[in-house]
Amino acid sequence: MSFQLFPAIDLRAGRSVRLYQGELSQTTDYGDPIRAAQKFIECGAKWLHVVDLDAAFGQGDNGDVINQLTQLSGINIELSGGIRDDHSLERALATGCKRVNIGTAAIEKPEWVASVISRFGALIAISIDVRGRQVATRGWTESAGDIFDLISHFDRIGCQRYVVTDIERDGTLTGPNIELLRSVVSHTSRPVIASGGISQLNDLRELAALSESGLEGAIIGKALYSGAFTIEEAMAVLS
Repeated sequence: MSFQLFPAIDLRAGRSVRLYQGELSQTTDYGDPIRAAQKFIECGAKWLHVVDLDAAFGQGDNGDVINQLTQLSGINIELSGGIRDDHSLERALATGCKRVNIGTAAIEKPEWVASVISRFGALIAISIDVRGRQVATRGWTESAGDIFDLISHFDRIGCQRYVVTDIERDGTLTGPNIELLRSVVSHTSRPVIASGGISQLNDLRELAALSESGLEGAIIGKALYSGAFTIEEAMAVLS
């Protein structure tokens, strides 16, 4: 399995931002998301991980920006944020994104999510935010059980991909939770995308070493925006 990088673009009020451990009160503005996306594309990125934070927190949406992003040539969009019912899912898919991540609804509406997976297959990934072994929902404010129990459930109903975020490391530049990810890829035969904590190129080497076990890629956010390394340097490490 090849290892894929997913530069992150988190959207709030039409801007590209980064949160610290998911806290809206700790937001850093990084400017024009279209310009950021174009730079990532020019540097060779094939995917972008796009999160509509306003939709996720019930404060509107960034539909216009998302439509502009999906119209850029040479890039695939993985879209997250506020996808909780047929209407929001249809709107997300209508943007032309290549994959949709479902998070809170996977916990709160299991029957609906099962039907969505049955209908759309690989277009749907389950996004799991975790603190320790506990799944966190509702903006990381509520606990929803053990991650491995949840993965076993979604394996049984045909989920084809997981995005796993260690929320205690998200936006912290403290390194990914390798132990957790190793346990996750050992627990499921489905591909897994890692998120949270990546701070240096050696983190990518460690993550890529798990690719044969099922770790498909990594979402990189703050490390790119803070200048810890560039997307070109990241891709060179994996070549």
